[in-house]
Amino acid sequence: MCAQQLVLRQRTELLGALCCGGTAEPLDSVLDLLLSWDVLVWEDYHNVQGLSKPLCSKTRDLLDLVYTKGEEACSLLLAAFDQVLPEAQKAGLYFGKGNSRRRDIKKTPTSTSEALLIDRPALVKKVRDHLDGVLDALMEAGCFTSQDCDEVLLPVHTRSQKARKLLDQVRFRGEGAANALLQYLQQIDSKPQRVKDEKQLSAECHLYQKKLCSSVAAQSHFLSTYGGTGKFSLDDIYTDGLLEVVQSDRAVTALGLQDVVGLLGTLNEEADTILISGEAGTGKSTLLQRLHLLWARSTLLTDVLMLFPFSCRKLNAEQRILSLKELLFLHCCWPDRGQDEIFQFILDHPHLVLFTFDGLDEFRQSFTDEERHCCPTQQAPVHTLLFNLLQGTLMKGVKKVVTSRPQAVGPSLKRYLRKEVLAKGFSPVGIDHFVRKHHNDATVATRVVESLKANTALLGLCHIPVFCWIISKCYKELLGCGEGSPQTVTDVYFMVLKHFLQKRMPQKHSTLGKGWLQDHLETVRRLGQLALEGLETSCYVFAESDLLKCGITEQDIGLGFLIHCKDLSDYTDCKHFEFLHITMQCFFAALYIVLNNNVNCSVILNLFQSQCKQPTVLNHNCLVHCMKPVVDDCNVAEIPNLQITSEFVAGLLSQRYRSLLVQSCPAGLLEKKSKQVMKCLSKGIQRHFKSIPPPVKGEKKSMHAMPSFVWLIKCIYEMQESEIAKGAVAKLEVEHLKLIYCNIGPVECTALAYVLRYLQNPVGIQLDFNSVGDVGLEQLLPCLHICHSLYLRNNNISDEGIRKLVEKGVHCECFEKVALFNNRLTDECTKHFALMLKTKKNFLALRLGNNNITSQGAEQLAEGLRHNTSLMYLGLWGNKIGDKGAEALADALKDSTTLIWLSLADNSVGSAGACALAELVKRSTTLKELWLNQNCISRDGVECLIEALKVSSTVKEVWLRGNNLSAEEVKELSEQESRLIF
Repeated sequence: MCAQQLVLRQRTELLGALCCGGTAEPLDSVLDLLLSWDVLVWEDYHNVQGLSKPLCSKTRDLLDLVYTKGEEACSLLLAAFDQVLPEAQKAGLYFGKGNSRRRDIKKTPTSTSEALLIDRPALVKKVRDHLDGVLDALMEAGCFTSQDCDEVLLPVHTRSQKARKLLDQVRFRGEGAANALLQYLQQIDSKPQRVKDEKQLSAECHLYQKKLCSSVAAQSHFLSTYGGTGKFSLDDIYTDGLLEVVQSDRAVTALGLQDVVGLLGTLNEEADTILISGEAGTGKSTLLQRLHLLWARSTLLTDVLMLFPFSCRKLNAEQRILSLKELLFLHCCWPDRGQDEIFQFILDHPHLVLFTFDGLDEFRQSFTDEERHCCPTQQAPVHTLLFNLLQGTLMKGVKKVVTSRPQAVGPSLKRYLRKEVLAKGFSPVGIDHFVRKHHNDATVATRVVESLKANTALLGLCHIPVFCWIISKCYKELLGCGEGSPQTVTDVYFMVLKHFLQKRMPQKHSTLGKGWLQDHLETVRRLGQLALEGLETSCYVFAESDLLKCGITEQDIGLGFLIHCKDLSDYTDCKHFEFLHITMQCFFAALYIVLNNNVNCSVILNLFQSQCKQPTVLNHNCLVHCMKPVVDDCNVAEIPNLQITSEFVAGLLSQRYRSLLVQSCPAGLLEKKSKQVMKCLSKGIQRHFKSIPPPVKGEKKSMHAMPSFVWLIKCIYEMQESEIAKGAVAKLEVEHLKLIYCNIGPVECTALAYVLRYLQNPVGIQLDFNSVGDVGLEQLLPCLHICHSLYLRNNNISDEGIRKLVEKGVHCECFEKVALFNNRLTDECTKHFALMLKTKKNFLALRLGNNNITSQGAEQLAEGLRHNTSLMYLGLWGNKIGDKGAEALADALKDSTTLIWLSLADNSVGSAGACALAELVKRSTTLKELWLNQNCISRDGVECLIEALKVSSTVKEVWLRGNNLSAEEVKELSEQESRLIF
């Protein structure tokens, strides 16, 4: 189909692709390319970019205009779309066989003004990154006035739009302005530019920057999250966690701390907000604190001159209407003088400024982009300022880094994200490093590490940094645990409760007695009441009056569960406190629900049912209505915190704690509450299973897990009641269980295995795009006997995890398929898979795409394949096996009577490898598809495959796109053999 027909037939789709994001940047980028390729002249550009036209009208005008210019113009238009659109928006679009054809031979400009058009796409990016310096250079050259600069820097424009505006003005001013611009850009170097920015700081701004650095350094020096239990220097205790970012092509990339604010992983170049998301306790706040400290020391973020850190908890307490200027100076660092001058510098140099907001999920108002506010000097409520900063309406160009739990970030905010960084917690190596940093005594540290490795459930918990800290803190209880090592999250928090109470015991009573909980019951209830009332209204910071209302004493505070919020207390002239972590607040709230004899039993019913039914906002505050008269309060309990609380309630009401709790609460009441929880969990699981739609004819019956499913499974695990687990899955009749993008880590894997091992029939378990890791994979092994397929794409699994999987898998009769795309596998893992291929006579599918397997790994895998008589699917795309590896695999598979599908795409396979695979094609009686896209195969290799296909009647397709073939060769060879797909 010709390019003109493609433009006409795909008109609606092309229009939607450029307009669906609500931003003009894709259209502007396409126009830049068409100008540089000489498809459009300057008049065409201005006709399309009519000032008052909406985005969709501009796009329609462009499509109409290019269509009238003929086939060549349409071909280049499609090439521009292909270059500009992200992969996700290309789905369903076809750009023609010449979609890669662009103006590779660049036209030689006859003037500098013409060079501005020919190089426009690159110039836009370069000017955008050095906008202030370019404007200064043009003013120094006498080409621009201050009025011209103001016109370029209008706050309604994005930074790229400002760059285009500047280029347009320069072009109109002729050769002199164009020469001045190009000469400046040739001299640009990022480091001298930073030096120049610093030299331009006035004395007032320089003094303020020094004060700001000093203030941020002081706030960040000690680990603030757990500061109430003894001060740790952040340098001494900080341990890097796993950070990942999802690219536009859905590939998952690991990040370092230095990459958080960098370009890696950018999805939307016009947005300014970077989100760091992760579950409670995964180290988001500590990571942000580390960024602050390294900035203050000038060892990271060296291109940022001013950093303003905000706490969303602290912003919750701000009732005043403020301007942006007041917000910055009141909440971060007050200038001793020159406020107006300093604020003007911030407004004039947004690219040198960074704002951070910790704990967006704890901010009481939910994000909305309905109320616009773009004036930095006009006062507004704090939530209005915050939301407009995040979306870029206010202070466009300033980068913002925000931390939050994933559930608090909806689609409306995600539209404004530059990128999302996923905080995944500790790796096994990270756990080891953290524990050793926590203990000065190397012998103690080694004993703790060995104890964790001996208890994989506990090691899985330590994947979450806050649990790792708790377990390290309570090492004496862990090493001398007389009642068995902790298995559940509830066990860990009970251990820390005992630890803190033990610390406050007089020396003569060195250990807690059997009735230790009864001895401290009133203290626990008082703290529990405060915790629960806080959760009901999303309150995490408490004034002294809140503590007095619950009867909390100085002795209660002295236990260490509540810590003093010094910065907020100084700011309000009133002492404020918070629980040392949100999970600790949830634990005490659960203790109060379980131990308070006056609690209405409907509290538990509402707590669990509200999570299962996905309630409306009005139902979130379920606990308030059960515990006390209804109050008029716009603040509601947050679902994630209620879920954590309900998990603790389930754990506390298990049989293993009955003998301890019965001393503090009547046995009958505990039994009643326990049965209520079991009934709620059972009904929740049943309701979930009933929602499974019937399978499409010819397909397997699958269950896509809803968010509440994982929470229900975790509650069942916390109860440690095997009968509930059996009952939960007894009636589950599905062949495939999908848990994609469900934030599954080692803790969740432990709970899943505990429940799924009781399934009656084998299932396929799909856990793609989670955080399983080696520890989580080991936790899944108890249910491997009931698993016929295991899908673990993008899960940070290494060769060690594979060793343990194969060790167990060879003994599981049902286990037939595994998919491990995009993990951290090397040649070492192929030794283990070779053993499995030799041993298991019913193994059907092995997919190891996009790992780090070389020819050596392929040769090792071939050893196993020679002895295998069952494998049907082998996928190794995106590795590095080369000709040598392809030859080894082809030789091992040539006599296979089961292989149907083989993929060696993107493996640096050349013609020698293709000729070896041709022998496989010739001899195989079962092979149907061979994938060899994105390799280095030339005409000789393809001709070998053509000769083999003349003999083979079973092979239906050989894919060869992206190899070393010219367009003429592709046309000629495809005419010779229709089964070749180029």
